[in-house]
Amino acid sequence: MSDQHSRKSRAPSPSGGKGAKGEKGGKDPVRRDPPRRRGQPLAQETYRFEDGEERGAAFDPKRDVPLFLATGNPGKVRELQALLSETRYRVIGPEVIHKFAPAKEDGDTYEANAIKKAYHYSCVIRSLVLADDSGLSVDALGGEPGIRSARAGGVAATDADRVRLILSRMENVPWEKRTARFHCSIAVALQGKPLATFSGSVEGMISFEPAGSAGFGYDPIFYYPQMDMTFAEMTAEEKDHISHRGQALERARAWLEEYAILNQE
Repeated sequence: MSDQHSRKSRAPSPSGGKGAKGEKGGKDPVRRDPPRRRGQPLAQETYRFEDGEERGAAFDPKRDVPLFLATGNPGKVRELQALLSETRYRVIGPEVIHKFAPAKEDGDTYEANAIKKAYHYSCVIRSLVLADDSGLSVDALGGEPGIRSARAGGVAATDADRVRLILSRMENVPWEKRTARFHCSIAVALQGKPLATFSGSVEGMISFEPAGSAGFGYDPIFYYPQMDMTFAEMTAEEKDHISHRGQALERARAWLEEYAILNQE
């Protein structure tokens, strides 16, 4: 299929689609407890696990603040590291998260699952924990896969498998009815206490075929009309500026920076 035909097959008709209501939009944080001193400095050279062992952390405790990211997804790790690159926070956790029992993601909302994950891991480490739950809701599929986005197709399914599953289920859906949205909820917790939640969302369309090699998950079929490309065709900077996770992380970053200031020695 030529590039010209491929682009045409993904482009919206002049009157089709909902557009992107959520450019730098989304909801305000669902809950935003004010940052406050907890009596123990956050900065520390090591982070302690439930078994009492302290692992790795060659960083300056006077400058760097450890932030445990509750994911093993390399795409999410890259996005958070890029967003926090100019802050005092240093992302830890993805390299050792497999050592823990996984959190039960059995909530009925993105926020509930994010809180469950943040709480779960904050009970076994000393550092601040950031967890997210995000997903794709497709109108023509009744809002599916929704909170099951990461598990659609079964635990053995790959990102490519899940993309094919969505496209196969929408094979006969016309362009104007292929509206969809990404949503992300983020929760921050410390030592078994949820501290804050943040959210973001972005509107788009499901393309007729994958396009682009960047990003991860459903990015190759999530078409963003304002930029005439899928999320997987965007640069990391472009995607972070308008994506659901970028919005939520930006709100979380502002809170984290204030929290670090209040808890510095």
